[in-house]
Amino acid sequence: MTILGIETSCDETAAAVVSTTGDQGRPWHLRSNVVASQTDVHREWGGVVPELASRQHVRDICGVVERALSDAACNWGDIEALAVTQGPGLVGSLLVGVSFAKAAAASLGRPVVAVHHLAGHIESIWLEHGEVPLPAVVLVVSGGHTSLYEVRQRGVYRLIGRTRDDAAGEAYDKVARLLGLGYPGGPVVDRLARTGNDQAVALPRPRFTGPSRSKPHLEGMTEFSFSGLKSATVRLLQKRMADGPLSDAETADVCASFQRVVVETLVDRTFSAAAGIGARSVGIAGGVSANSRLRADAAARGLTEGLPVFVPALSLSTDNAAMIAAAGLRRIERGFSSPLDFNADPALTLD
Repeated sequence: MTILGIETSCDETAAAVVSTTGDQGRPWHLRSNVVASQTDVHREWGGVVPELASRQHVRDICGVVERALSDAACNWGDIEALAVTQGPGLVGSLLVGVSFAKAAAASLGRPVVAVHHLAGHIESIWLEHGEVPLPAVVLVVSGGHTSLYEVRQRGVYRLIGRTRDDAAGEAYDKVARLLGLGYPGGPVVDRLARTGNDQAVALPRPRFTGPSRSKPHLEGMTEFSFSGLKSATVRLLQKRMADGPLSDAETADVCASFQRVVVETLVDRTFSAAAGIGARSVGIAGGVSANSRLRADAAARGLTEGLPVFVPALSLSTDNAAMIAAAGLRRIERGFSSPLDFNADPALTLD
């Protein structure tokens, strides 16, 4: 089967073509993956402006889809199904992709599958690596989400922990804004942190004493909190910058110290969850999975604990339509399709 995936949940307009292979070990073949980023549109505002995002999706969607078909060396007649992000995300942005996918499916007489954005991130691991040992614990970490999922069967995801307040990527962007590093902040903080001293600044790590709300036997070790770290960093910067801007070396030290605490928290929680459920592998997905220290520290921890760690390629880490196509194929494999009257749902839940 050949499927066209469409992703417009936030500020990237994306389309991709993925085909099944018949190989159980590597069931999917990525034929094209096109992303039109809106970073330049939103940079001057310091973050995503929803109305601007939806208008840009309208401008870009047709060209992006046509490019995806061309790169895959196929035409509309070769498309046997469509998959599109239903939610969560910005409602105006989601509506562009949902409307396009439903119209295309209706005109072609092909099925359409509504996909949860986080399911796409999880399935990006399988798209990149093929089958992974189950059960697995998957950390989905981005600007809007920091969640842990248990995967015991292909295409079945059970939420076992999430952030109680801010997402990790949101904290990165806040610190970057305070340092005057621009938007998006995560990649810049990551780059500067490589030259800094990660022990130069003392910052707090979250401590939980209560049980996890969703998995009491995990003793609270699957939940996250970054608001305290963010607030402590804000106070530190306000104090240090009262007499003038930081030097380049001081900025790098703050970035390195902040990143160390975030990554240690993410890695510790993920491997605690893996131990708690007896996982045979660990996956990390979402935009923050592109972070160089997170990738390195997770791989090192996996070697220490004898657990393989699977992370998608950088092109599949940030928002893209290939992961939506993969998640759509997974839903079709499990017998699901969507009626043409489904709607965008900005608060869609996965668990």
